Amino acid sequence: MLSSIVLVLAFANLAFVDQEEATYYHSWEELMMMRGGSSIDLPQGTNSLFTGSGRCAGCHGHDPNLNAGFTSEGEDVNPVDDWRATMMANSAKDPFWRAKVSHEVAINPDHQAVLEDKCTSCHASQGHFAAHYDGAEFYSIAEMALDSLALDGVSCSSCHQQRQEGIGQFFSGELVFDNDTIYGPYGNNPDEDPIFEQPMQSFVGYTPVYGGHVNESELCAACHTLVTNTVDLDGELTGGSFVEQATYHEWVNSAYNNEQNDGECQDCHMPQLNEPIVISANYAFLPGREPFGQHFLVGANSFMLEVLKENIPELGIWATEEQFDVAIERTLDQLQQQSVIIELSELNVDADSAYYELKLTNLAGHKFPSGYPSRRAFVEFLALEENGDTLFSSGVLQSNYEVNGQNGTYEPHYELITDEEQVQIYEMVMGDVNGDVTTVLERADIPLKDNRLVPLGFSFDHYNYDTTLVAGLAVNDPNFNVEGTEGSGTDRIEYHFPLDDYMGTLTIKARLWYQSAPPKWNDELFSVSTPEIEAFEEMYWEVGPSPVLVDEEVTTMVIVHTGEMVLDSNPSIYPNPTSDWVNVDARGERIELIQVYNTSGVLVQESRPNTVGTRLKLNVGQGIYYLRIQTANGVHLSEVVKL
Repeated sequence: MLSSIVLVLAFANLAFVDQEEATYYHSWEELMMMRGGSSIDLPQGTNSLFTGSGRCAGCHGHDPNLNAGFTSEGEDVNPVDDWRATMMANSAKDPFWRAKVSHEVAINPDHQAVLEDKCTSCHASQGHFAAHYDGAEFYSIAEMALDSLALDGVSCSSCHQQRQEGIGQFFSGELVFDNDTIYGPYGNNPDEDPIFEQPMQSFVGYTPVYGGHVNESELCAACHTLVTNTVDLDGELTGGSFVEQATYHEWVNSAYNNEQNDGECQDCHMPQLNEPIVISANYAFLPGREPFGQHFLVGANSFMLEVLKENIPELGIWATEEQFDVAIERTLDQLQQQSVIIELSELNVDADSAYYELKLTNLAGHKFPSGYPSRRAFVEFLALEENGDTLFSSGVLQSNYEVNGQNGTYEPHYELITDEEQVQIYEMVMGDVNGDVTTVLERADIPLKDNRLVPLGFSFDHYNYDTTLVAGLAVNDPNFNVEGTEGSGTDRIEYHFPLDDYMGTLTIKARLWYQSAPPKWNDELFSVSTPEIEAFEEMYWEVGPSPVLVDEEVTTMVIVHTGEMVLDSNPSIYPNPTSDWVNVDARGERIELIQVYNTSGVLVQESRPNTVGTRLKLNVGQGIYYLRIQTANGVHLSEVVKL
């Protein structure tokens, strides 16, 4: 394995007239000289199994001749630049991950070798698996820190060298690689141009072949389902295990896992372009390939992307601020357009209380939130008076980035919210062997709560339900994942709150927020001191773990009471009943606004007389109406009957 970070020099941009003339290849050194020796700063070395992304970038990165990796409209979609500012590319440099590994080691130092070896299997696969291929029993964080290919994160070879046999059957970082083959999505169709093998064989020693599995969700399975062994509070193995994350299995237990294969992970995380894209620079004769999977590799963790962006030199990151801005924009787009939608409905409003329902629908192909168990989504619900005062609230974010109402160890799942201290939080809460809340992954024994929104088609009877459990009160919620039948991927929450004699316009706001690393989760982490934890804690508070708005619904109505309203200095309305006109006398108060509402609270007429008294023509049908009269001294309500 490499012992230092090596700067890479790009391939020269060669242009051949046709493939028959492409029989002579320059050496790597010659190619570097032809390109002027310019550095593109990605690792270009090799080890016993893998090659650094810098060598891949020579053909699959930015093409200065604007030929390869460009759409017909001139957009640069080269895989390397799209990938390099993602969480995948920076998985080994992620300061949260490094802090958490050091936390686990600090809790159980005798487990250091096993813990670090397991954690690097996915986050630093090119170092980890090469070391094991070379005969090592364990691979450490210290070795990773000096290994440029390990620091390449989930790089090109991490996916494209995965062997097809057995894929989707191994989990928890159990990956199997070929050492001489690169798998890609092209070359299986007899009508396609054949794969041009020679450059890759010459420059990096791999043979490119067709591998349909690179477009299948199974490619993601080994790292996106993680089962950990449980230890007690003394660090002794109990023989039990815990499903720390199971994004792949959540997809399996969904409507997107079907024979038509129209819902693979790649469909959302690597959106396809249905136009020919030349996939390699340097060879002008190469045809375009389609569809082309864009290497966006976005999830929902825009907060950590911001942390990485703000600490590029400190973390030794091989991406620019501008590239992070693009990755963050794509992440927010996916989070806000393809994750969850909410629908707000008024159930009933009477003289004393208001009743609303919020429906949430999961659009993702797995639970939401999914992945690492720190991630959560919470609902903010506000009832606002006309002057902006809050009549009722639930789930309001505080200045410390925590949610109001979290007074206990965790918030239960709710079907009905009637108190401002109650808040709906969609999350997974881990419990240790004593049933106490823990964020130490090794101590996780049971899920105390898992009410994360399940995907469309999710079934409690599915064969892999043991790895995709719903836990806590959501299990018995008749509105969780049920819209007539099971598998809706929805949840409904009711909000009941008193009106406290309020009359006037009422605005209801419902918002769904996503937070990938909330302070409550990190309390236990930050209580331990290691260099990695201290470094991350400083970065964490400098950026600030603000939640991201996923979706919002707003509705307004007017609260009016049936029956005769008698208020102090109530305006005089006459004649009443009337067939057409009424006189409004505010008893010396200047009338700024008159609004006419029907008995359903719908505004049907409005005028602004700005006088002490006025004559108002009722341009409405016969019936009972309510006049909301706003003066400089306040608001008055009066009933009027039109004959």
